[in-house]
Order: sequence, then structure tokens, then C-alpha cells
Amino acid sequence: MSGRAQLMWDEAVTGYDFGPEHPMDPVRLALTRSLVGAFGLDREAEVVAGKAAGESTLRLVHREDYIGAVKAASADPGSADGSYGLGTVDDPAFAGMHEVSALIAGQSVAAAEAVWRGDALHAVNFAGGLHHAMPGAASGFCVYNDAALAIARLLELGAERVLYVDVDVHHGDGVQAAFWDDPRVLTVSLHEHPRTLFPQTGWPEETGAAGAAEGSAVNVALPAGTGDAGWLRAFHAVVPELAASFRPQVLVTQHGADTHFEDPLAHLAVSVDAQRAVQVACHELAHEYAGGRWVALGGGGYAVVDVVPRSWTHLVGVVAGREVPPETVIPESWRREVFARTRQLGPQRMTDGRWPVSWAPWEAGYDPADRLDQAVVAARRAVFPLRGLLA
Repeated sequence: MSGRAQLMWDEAVTGYDFGPEHPMDPVRLALTRSLVGAFGLDREAEVVAGKAAGESTLRLVHREDYIGAVKAASADPGSADGSYGLGTVDDPAFAGMHEVSALIAGQSVAAAEAVWRGDALHAVNFAGGLHHAMPGAASGFCVYNDAALAIARLLELGAERVLYVDVDVHHGDGVQAAFWDDPRVLTVSLHEHPRTLFPQTGWPEETGAAGAAEGSAVNVALPAGTGDAGWLRAFHAVVPELAASFRPQVLVTQHGADTHFEDPLAHLAVSVDAQRAVQVACHELAHEYAGGRWVALGGGGYAVVDVVPRSWTHLVGVVAGREVPPETVIPESWRREVFARTRQLGPQRMTDGRWPVSWAPWEAGYDPADRLDQAVVAARRAVFPLRGLLA
């Protein structure tokens, strides 16, 4: 197996653009790619432009009638069918929507193929992670669910155990739904509690379809305001033990940057430093339990200058085997580009000043009165016994 990493990138993905007033500004992708280049990380990974997903690939997850509706709205945005979640405030239709959505999906599918076949040990598509799209509907800024499609392709290629870990601030509902009754896929989502955030799903009691798939969905619903120590404590209290038990052949991770304390659409208080720590932890889990096979995706993130480019540049560095030290000064050339594109002043360092991050390990005991610990206990009690683990 090659030890080389792949960075999936095609400039055309920046055409995933819902319009100037929409929070998912494609400048976040362009600025991330530029910062990756400013640090020379694109010389550490092979840059690959995967092909757009064809209709047969899209049908691995999405219904044929939905794909047709996306194509129709793409050709004539004014005709978008709201019954498919298209033409809404969250998912406005735009010209070329099918083509660019299929391109992003194709990048994630190509990443999964490369890792499974051994062309690369790790692969990253930070334009992906569009985890809310359902088999028959757009949702939450997501048209085609590239994360689910990548996993479905792995299963088609023969994978029998795929671990999906989603640390976006929003519940990974579309991926969970796609594999709700499939015990070959273990989905784990850490997200803000559904009482306070879209999509109002991801309760700990959501554990997979009854029968063989029961216990194949894991949801850690974190209280609003959770910061670095609590977020990392929850991750390490749940994910490593499940990985050790499940022994995945491939790890697929989604790294939405919207857990950050500056993100305008959610209510967690996580730093770029903690996000980097989870990226490193996922890398270690891939090597410990999945033979190193790791597909890393982006996701949400709406602080498009200060947060997203730094978080995902760290992710590319981890994937490529050249981590960017948190204290690193950001090149002035990139900050000039930020100002030229956005008229905002870019961040100066790759840290929020919280490195090294720390947390209290779960094994040391928990506080039954603590809301964070209550969230972890609820997730463990709901799923761990179903998987033969002690809650």
C-alpha cells in the first residue's frame, strides 16, 4: 500500500454557491486551498481532481426521482420542486447545481476508492462532508451526500466494516439515515444537542434499526456551550472504545469546523486547537484499528475567514503527514489574499492560543451532576451494551 496521501481538489467545487446572502460562502474553500498551498502541503500530498459522480454512483444513496429533480432545478432554478427540499431558504436552487454537487460527491468517492485500493493510505476532500442530504431530499445546505456515497462505494468494493465519525456541530443525520439498517457501518456523531440546533435529531436513543443493525448508530448530544475540555472528553470517552471493538477496515471522518466558538450558526465553544487535536486523534485511530486507511472530509463551518481555512489546513497537514504546529505564523501573502477577496483581516497564527489542549479522561470517573458527563453517559448506556461493551 502506498503511504502517500491524496488531496482531492478541483477549482470547480467553488461553484457550489447558494448566493451572496447564504452562510455557506464558497470563499471558505478557495481560502483553504490557498492556505494549504501557502504552507506547501500540496507538495506533501498528491493533488487529485476526481471525476463527477455519475448517476449510477449517485443512486447508491439517492433515489432516481430525486436526482431527476436536482437536474431539473439545475437546468432551470425557477422550477425547483420544494417537495425535494430544493428552492428553499437553506437550499436555494442555482444553475449548475447538479454538476457541482456531483463533482464534490465524486471527489469523496474517488478518495474512498484510492484508500480502499491502496493507491493512497489517507485521502482528504475538505469540500465534502455534506452530511445532511437525504436519499430523496436536499437538506441543511447539502444536495448530494458525498460522505454516504463514499461509504456506499466502500461497501460496493467489498468493505465489511466502515466506521464513520462525525464531529460537525450538527448531527450527521443523512449518513445515519443512509445506513440505519446496515450493520456494516457504524456511525458516530458528536454534535450540539437537538433541543438547541438543527436538524433536531441525534438523540442518544437513536441507535439503528432493530435487529442486526441495532447499536450501529451512536449519538453524543452535547450541551450548548461545550468547550475544548468537554468536547475532547466526550470524543475520547466514546470513539476509541467503539473503534477498538468494531475493528473497522476503513475510517471515514467528517470535520465540520462549526463547533468553533466564533461560528455564527451554532452554540459550542471549541477552538481550532481542539479541532486539530481531534484530527490527530482520528489519524491515530485509523492506524491503530483500520490499517491506516482514512478518508477525511470537511463539512460545515461559517466563520469563513478566521476559522475554516485554518481548521481544514490543519486537517490536510495531518492527512499528509506534515502537521502544522499550532504556533505557526500565517504567511502574509495569504492574509493579503484574504483582504483582497473579503475586505476582512485574516488571522495571524494557526492557533487560538489554547494549545496544548487538555481534558479529563473518562476512566478517571465522572460527575453525574455534570451536563457534559450526562451526555456521555446517555450515549454509552444507549449503545455500548448493544455492542457487548460496558456502559
